[in-house]
Amino acid sequence: MKRRHFLQTTATATVLPTLLGGLPIGAYGFSPELFDITGGATQTDRVLVLIQLNGGNDGLNTIIPTDQYAALMNARADIAIPQNQVLPLSAVTGIHPAMAGVKNLFDDGKIGVVQSVGYPNPNYSHFRATDIWTSASDSNVTITSGWAGRYLNSEYANYPTGYPSATNPDPLAISIGSVVSNCVQGPAVNMGMAIASTASFYQLLSGGVDVAPNTPAGHELTFIRQVISQTQVYTTAIQAAAARARNLSPLYPTAGQNSLADQLKIVAQLVAGGLQTRIYVCNLGGFDTHATQVPTTGSTTTGTHATLLGKISQALEAFQDDLRRLTVQDRVVGMTFSEFGRRIKANSSKGTDHGAAAPLIVFGTSVNPVIHGANPVLPANAGVNDQVQMQFDFRAVYASLLKDWFRVPQATLNALLPSSIGQFPYMPIIRPSVVAGTSAANTSVAAFSVYPNPVRERATVEFESEGGHVQVVLYDALGREVARLLDRKLPAGLRQIPLDASALAAGSYHCHVQEGQRVSSRLVVVE
Repeated sequence: MKRRHFLQTTATATVLPTLLGGLPIGAYGFSPELFDITGGATQTDRVLVLIQLNGGNDGLNTIIPTDQYAALMNARADIAIPQNQVLPLSAVTGIHPAMAGVKNLFDDGKIGVVQSVGYPNPNYSHFRATDIWTSASDSNVTITSGWAGRYLNSEYANYPTGYPSATNPDPLAISIGSVVSNCVQGPAVNMGMAIASTASFYQLLSGGVDVAPNTPAGHELTFIRQVISQTQVYTTAIQAAAARARNLSPLYPTAGQNSLADQLKIVAQLVAGGLQTRIYVCNLGGFDTHATQVPTTGSTTTGTHATLLGKISQALEAFQDDLRRLTVQDRVVGMTFSEFGRRIKANSSKGTDHGAAAPLIVFGTSVNPVIHGANPVLPANAGVNDQVQMQFDFRAVYASLLKDWFRVPQATLNALLPSSIGQFPYMPIIRPSVVAGTSAANTSVAAFSVYPNPVRERATVEFESEGGHVQVVLYDALGREVARLLDRKLPAGLRQIPLDASALAAGSYHCHVQEGQRVSSRLVVVE
């Protein structure tokens, strides 16, 4: 294609989504109504982060009903996590040992778990089930728009007329990753800007483009990408936001090792940089574990599923630590979701097949840090068709988040989330003190983290002292003190205490920090 012909044919298409990194992009502005509700670009702006786990996550090996181990072992002895290696969340509920970071966040009041989330008459097709979850439709009804897209459309009238502008300069939603989520698809247009990869984001900041082949077609492709980059209306706003903040957490893994952590790192930087974007969608794939969910030989705590759960855990712990260091932690809440869970009974390939309900995780300093609902009830001898039964409709989670986090009126919620079953029950996903606009007393030690974790030989225990006598003690799995790292008065300020683990046996330990009435504990894994 001639360059002049390319410009002529695209000049009349300015209202259509363009491309960024090879994926469709449509980025839209900021609502005066939402500005009034949430305080606009101030520190009280509220952000929602959605993490889509593509493939169907096995909930029974993620959030584990420790009160039903006999039934678990009867159904999935080949893949079940040994009971003595499950990390406890409560007396009857545990979490996969690969999720030590999420366990730490739960102990610190930054994680909530919603048990057995699903919908009536579940669909077991990846494509249809994903459509149902992202559109918030009944299983027998097709809705082409996304639930978050409809919400944004209700707030941002008359798009695309007048967007962007001096008062509405930023994209309303950003979808990061190889999958462009339908969550932010509006009734007519997509309400989100798509960044195909973390590499695309950093090229956006630097003005570079993907390398194309050194051929005539490659040269044209490079030119097209340059034109797109030059005409992208939100590039300047994103570059400015990214320039105003830098990631501070040492818990992020090396770039490229954990794609979810890479995505959340971008979110933290843009939120801290003041971008007025309201919703971010990230994704992690690989959860369709029909075969070799665990290794054919060796421990069931390792393998494909453990690696994926470890990535979620590592990413969330680093993200929350980064938000805290950037002083924007109270502005952000998020949730994970997958298109379905897996069957109770394992298959003959050390895997699990498509199932129904599964738990989801909500995260942030403003979430209600409890386990919502009871453990799923498992049959003593599950058959191949037995399913985890739904306790909570996923749309009740959506409605409650929109109601309490974005202050969406009930009448609007009913219109945004239509269903044959009527209005969805309310769930206290957000802390009551946040909903009421009050502050709960802080009884935990601020800014407490241990890194790196797992520990090879040495680590750092970091926390914020208010000025007083501090004890830092390391206990083994049986509750025996193995090291007293600190036991003296400290001045106020951020403190970093060395942890020498070179003489410790491999295993799980708890690092306990106490200052006055404030107490926090972290699970520490020594390798």
